[in-house]
Amino acid sequence: MKIKNNEKNGGEVITAEEVKNHPRVKATIEKADQILGLLGYTEHGMRHTSLVSNIAYNIMRRLGRDEKRAQLAAIAGVMHDMGNVINRDYHAQTAALMANDVLTELGMDYEDTLDVMAAIGNHDERDGYPISDICAALILADKSDVHFSRVRSPESVNIDIHDRVNYAAKSSFLRVDVERKTISLEIKIDPQVSSVMEYFEIFLSRMVVCRRAAEFLEMRFELNINGHRLL
Repeated sequence: MKIKNNEKNGGEVITAEEVKNHPRVKATIEKADQILGLLGYTEHGMRHTSLVSNIAYNIMRRLGRDEKRAQLAAIAGVMHDMGNVINRDYHAQTAALMANDVLTELGMDYEDTLDVMAAIGNHDERDGYPISDICAALILADKSDVHFSRVRSPESVNIDIHDRVNYAAKSSFLRVDVERKTISLEIKIDPQVSSVMEYFEIFLSRMVVCRRAAEFLEMRFELNINGHRLL
């Protein structure tokens, strides 16, 4: 089902489910994930993009955004890592350009397309910044996916710190508390696999951009690991 746009823009909003099922999007995400696997990165395939899409949508709805705006965040979540098919460097900007082609083909209104492109192009912590509520939701959703299922081979845990930290994360949940005005990332880490210090060693920059994203949404970011609030 498509959702009607406002009268100013006319046309319709494409849903995340429609974008997810687009043959070019599916093929691109699968190929990008294969390439990242060869380069030693954790899973960035349909599992990751679908999860990020759902979390971004839920953040927007919890914060009172309308269905249309939430769908745009969900669409950005589906497409945010497509640029990895070309190169890991600047993959956010590349993905934004690729998203433009697909969304134009699907008939999305140009203003909505630009919102999605801007969110995707600014989601990476190295060179991005939360420039909209869609982008902030995408950042928080993307960075909250720390989980053992992203590790491709348990054999790499002893030699790769990123795999070790992800493998140690037995569960992760992003909690939006409107009353307390907090967005909390709650993670359970197996200390026998990785220490909390190692988590901060590789993910500090991600937590910084999460804080910025939460502040953009007029919320406070918190990090809870094994029941202890660390941020």
